[in-house]
Amino acid sequence: MPSRNVEILDTTLRDGAQAEGISFSVNDKFQVVETLVELGIRYIEAGNPGSNPKDREFYERFKAAPPALGGSMLAAFSPTRRKNTVVEDDEGLRDLLAAGTPVIVIFGKVWDLEVRDILRCTQKENIAMIRDSVAWCRASGREVIFDAEHYFEACAANHDYALSCLQAACDGGASVVCLCDTNGASMPEAILKATSDVVSNLPSDVRVGIHCHNDAGLAVANTLAAVSAGATHVQGTLNGVGERCGNANLSTIIANLHLKYEKICVPEEKLASLAPLARRMADIANLTLPNGEPYVGLSAFSHKGGMHVDGVKKNPVTFEHIDPGVVGNSRRFLLSEVSGRSAVLDIIRRVNPDIARDAPEVGNVLQKLKEMEHQGFHYEGAEASLELLVCKELGLYTPFFSLEKLRIASEQPRSGTFSAYTYIKIMVDSVGEATAAEGEGPVNAMDRALKKAMNVFYPELTHVRLTDFKVRVINSEATASKVRTLIESTDGRQIWNTVGVSNDILEASWQALVDSLEYKLMRRQLGWEE
Repeated sequence: MPSRNVEILDTTLRDGAQAEGISFSVNDKFQVVETLVELGIRYIEAGNPGSNPKDREFYERFKAAPPALGGSMLAAFSPTRRKNTVVEDDEGLRDLLAAGTPVIVIFGKVWDLEVRDILRCTQKENIAMIRDSVAWCRASGREVIFDAEHYFEACAANHDYALSCLQAACDGGASVVCLCDTNGASMPEAILKATSDVVSNLPSDVRVGIHCHNDAGLAVANTLAAVSAGATHVQGTLNGVGERCGNANLSTIIANLHLKYEKICVPEEKLASLAPLARRMADIANLTLPNGEPYVGLSAFSHKGGMHVDGVKKNPVTFEHIDPGVVGNSRRFLLSEVSGRSAVLDIIRRVNPDIARDAPEVGNVLQKLKEMEHQGFHYEGAEASLELLVCKELGLYTPFFSLEKLRIASEQPRSGTFSAYTYIKIMVDSVGEATAAEGEGPVNAMDRALKKAMNVFYPELTHVRLTDFKVRVINSEATASKVRTLIESTDGRQIWNTVGVSNDILEASWQALVDSLEYKLMRRQLGWEE
């Protein structure tokens, strides 16, 4: 069992917020904190309290009504004091202490090139800036982590000076000195060598950390190399989000450290929540978690080829490097032209575990699948629609509503932007609900109107949202072609996919939208989720 510890600092709220397309509201920030606390992350870096109004509001609200953090600690972030400034008079450091966090992260320059060209001060003054800033914050009773920006370029350019900057942070009282691969350009062997050098040269009571970016696609590999060299503090973001190509992906790192290196970095009982919490984090950031994400992605333990499916059934270790349940994920068998009868039987047994291989229902489902595939339906990657189909064939499905009216209109106002409107009326147990919605295009308007009406009867659908929408042409009849729509949906914890097929793109979209909502309701009805 794992026995050696590595502490984790998540910087989603600081480095992750710098990613293109991400903008956390203050409420989002508190949801991120809650998610990281639930995972058992040691340090949660929440941003620079003096950099923008949103971060200031977050810290003010945090101080006024601090949430329960369990074993996690909040950290505020800021640069060292400015040159030619007395540390007590530095506005940024005063804001840092005023944030009231128990941990402070200070970053500083250690590359002589940056000292000369960016700070435009002497090397001696930069060392004093590092030492003074760390010491002043440490004197206030805070734990201080020092981030050494561009450390690996600095080490290659002027090893002795880079190391003297780290020593200045230690002299000031830093508990952690973190080596930052800020450009994300280092190779694992360079990370290994430089980290080993720092570990051997710094005081034994100072922990060495690693902070990698992914510009060369090696952030995870470089982080693991640093840990192999003796680093015991790891920084990154839960889903690898960050500026440019992102930060080191902590969902992959945590699983690898625990399961491959036998190093504990979150409480052992929390590991099984890794996949659902990674999906929740993606939902908060309004991102789609890539299906192929190691350990936590929807496809991480998916099997399609008949030989692979057969092998996993006989002995899972043949095509799965871990038990997917260990990280809160699950095995999936994809139905396709290369799948056999056994794959179909497995899907049926998700709904009815006791059904026999030669039961007539199995033949009925196979026949129905052939009919649907002939029409253009394709269930690989649309398992929610497939499970609904199985429930219908097994007599377990009852419609959750009936459609009375659906009217969709599009118009182009003088502004030149197309808009769409949907009027809908549905019936649930003889009770009608009529409503309308506007959207950015007819499918979006239809989605909003349907959910608006359904929420009246099924409030559990409030958190369901569409995260991806794809259209495929499946024959070559020009504008009269038949199309297949694929929709990905989430409730913040689970992700599911549905499909629709028609010559009318709106009808195909309607089929997939209805399946998406009814699948969520069916899971609750059949007791598949709490």
